[in-house]
Amino acid sequence: MKSILIVDNEESMCEFLTIILRKEGYETQYTTLPNKAIGMVENHTFDLALVDIKMPRMGGLELLKNIKEISPETAVIMMTAYASTQTAVQAIKSGAYDYLTKPFKNNEEVKNIIKNALESKQLKEENLALRSELTELRDQYQLGNLVGKSKNIKEIFSVVRRITNSASTVLITGESGTGKELIARAIHLHSKQKDKAFVSINCGALPEGLLESELFGHVKGAFTGAIASKKGLFETADEGTLFLDEIGVTPIPLQVKLLRVLQDQEIRKVGSTERIRVNARIIAATNLDLQSALTRGEFREDLFYRLNVIPIHMPPLRERQEDIPLLANHFLRIYTQKSNQASKNISPEAMRLLTAYWWPGNVREMENTIERAVALSAHDIIFPDDLPENIRYPLNKQQPEITYDLEKGLNLEKIMDGMEKQLLFQALDKSKGNKTQAAELLNLSFRSFRYRLKKYWNQV
Repeated sequence: MKSILIVDNEESMCEFLTIILRKEGYETQYTTLPNKAIGMVENHTFDLALVDIKMPRMGGLELLKNIKEISPETAVIMMTAYASTQTAVQAIKSGAYDYLTKPFKNNEEVKNIIKNALESKQLKEENLALRSELTELRDQYQLGNLVGKSKNIKEIFSVVRRITNSASTVLITGESGTGKELIARAIHLHSKQKDKAFVSINCGALPEGLLESELFGHVKGAFTGAIASKKGLFETADEGTLFLDEIGVTPIPLQVKLLRVLQDQEIRKVGSTERIRVNARIIAATNLDLQSALTRGEFREDLFYRLNVIPIHMPPLRERQEDIPLLANHFLRIYTQKSNQASKNISPEAMRLLTAYWWPGNVREMENTIERAVALSAHDIIFPDDLPENIRYPLNKQQPEITYDLEKGLNLEKIMDGMEKQLLFQALDKSKGNKTQAAELLNLSFRSFRYRLKKYWNQV
């Protein structure tokens, strides 16, 4: 029930307003004394106050100021028998929602203005609550362009926030498409280097000679085609961040030079003997198993330990299944906005398919899938038919063979859960979503099938 305070030096006016407002279902209190009204506001939360402008000892505008200082969320409507433009403007500037001229034209006028004021107040409160909720969700589930709420993603968010003031090198590992560069950018944006350059290079995309020139720069005439001196990426990223993607495929001779830069914080351009001081924060990433590369002699151990000061492993999407709906809706918002389409939703059945899919291309594959669905869907809902065939019928695609290194140990229970989940969803796919038929395919009772499925699919 909405609570209204009435303040007027005429008790008859207070009683009149009390009668008509209580008939409308409002809770009311009144006083003819402005000083008493201040105490009432201090001790009770009012949704709205009706305040007369002309009162002895304290004017209505002064009381308005006191009410707003004590309870800013309380809407205030001024009442006056001496209406003027100047009075109205002054009241509104002081924080009043509106004002009523006495005598009132009719009771409906009073009720409508009060109703509008309360609706406006409620709308503001809902918007504030929504913004607060969105901020909380963003802080909890989003870091830069990274989105997730699974335990391992939250741990990564925590690491990024903890190394805000650190200049230590970071090594990000994980399969292709898991978002390693997004992590690197998030680290940069949350660091003291955030106002400086973020420079990235794919070390596997260039031959050794060109890669060295790109990283360290060269002087004019250093090699055929070097018609002018060129600044390298280490210089460009000075005081900022240099992201070395696919560091695992860097040739050994260049690894030696990278190690020297990390140790001495100095570079030497190709064709020059002069050393240049640089101070770039280094973040490296790879989808290779660098420990195995060390054993094979394909990666220098000393460089590995220089880079691996702060290790971050990006898990594949299949290991963060609870993030899939969050990611799908995140990309859905992005691509509907980019294409100037009305907002869309994902049907439960389409979301089930997205959640059950293996995602060998990880987050990058999911983003492409949602972009395609937005472009091709003729409805405001994404249905299974809007998804690629390999997601709708995953049994048509051979799942990658999984091997385990027993020397390092393994979690048998987790592996068995993964196999059970995969078979449950494969049976659902085979039966086109019919749970009774899916249970029969696995020689389970419907109740047992439903119980097992609930462990992996909270929409059942």
